[in-house]
Amino acid sequence: MNLKFTKMQSLGNDFVMLNGVNESIEMTEQIARHIAHRRFGIGCDQILVAESGQKNGNDGGKSGYRLRIFNSDGSEVGQCGNGARCFARYLHDQGLTRDQRINIRTKTTKMQLHLKPDGSVTVDMGVPEFAPAKIPLAVTEPASRYQANTGCGDIEFYAVGLGNPHCVIQVSRVDTADVQIIGSAMENNPLFPERINVGFRQIISRQKIKLRVYERGAGETLGCGSGACAAVATGIRDGLLDSEVEVVLPGGSARVSWQGGASPIFLNGPVHKVYQGILEVQREHVQAVIAA
Repeated sequence: MNLKFTKMQSLGNDFVMLNGVNESIEMTEQIARHIAHRRFGIGCDQILVAESGQKNGNDGGKSGYRLRIFNSDGSEVGQCGNGARCFARYLHDQGLTRDQRINIRTKTTKMQLHLKPDGSVTVDMGVPEFAPAKIPLAVTEPASRYQANTGCGDIEFYAVGLGNPHCVIQVSRVDTADVQIIGSAMENNPLFPERINVGFRQIISRQKIKLRVYERGAGETLGCGSGACAAVATGIRDGLLDSEVEVVLPGGSARVSWQGGASPIFLNGPVHKVYQGILEVQREHVQAVIAA
C-alpha cells in the first residue's frame, strides 16, 4: 500500500497529513505506529487524516471536514490544536477548500479554523470544561485544584477538558521540571480514566507563560496547542493570568485568548509545510514496529 503524505509542523509539533477525502485510507493502530516511527516510518507526533464532513453523517456544514487524529502509539484521540491549525493549511494546499473559515469535526468535538493573511491560523478550541465528568476526572466534587498520589509523591494539579483531558502542574522553572518521570506517572494514574496530557507551567507575568507538555501516547513534544489552552484556561480561572497570553513552548510561541465562563478559547500561531512524498507501507515494516 502506497500513501501520499505531507509532513507539517507547528511549534515543533510535527504531523503526517493524509488525504482521505480523495483516497480511501483504512487506518489501523499498527499502520499509525509504523507511520509515526522515526526509524521505520516517516516520524511524527501524530497522524492526521482528512475525511469529508458528510462521511458517516458527520456534517461539518459549509467547508465541513472530519479530522481523525492518531497518536504515535496508534491510539485515536479527539483534539489537537496545533494539528487542527496545520489541517487548515493542508486543506488549502490540497485544493479542498478556498474558504478562510473552515468548520471541522473530530472524534469528540467541533472546531472552526481561520486562516489569517500573515499565514498564521487561529482555531476556536471550544469552551473549556471544568466539571470532573466532562474532563474526565475520577472525583466526585469539582475543585480549583486536585491532588494525585503517584510514585513521585503527591502532585497538585489543575484539570480541564478541551476535547481531550489535560492537567496542569505549576512549577518554578520549566527547564528543570522532571517532565518525563512525572508526566508518565500522571498519564496512567487511576484518576484519569482516559489517561491525561500533562502540562508543566511557569508563569512569567500575567501575559506570558512558559510551558512543557507530556502528551498521552506520545511523550514530551516540542509544542501542544490544546496543552497551551489548558495552561492558560486554568490560569485565567484561578485569577493568575489575563485574557490574552503568550505561551512559550520549546518549539516556539503561540497566543491564547479566553474571556472566561462559557466563551470559547482561541489558539493562534504559525504553521509550516516541511515536505511531501509517498510512503510504501510493507507488512514486514509494520511487523518490525509492532515488535520494537
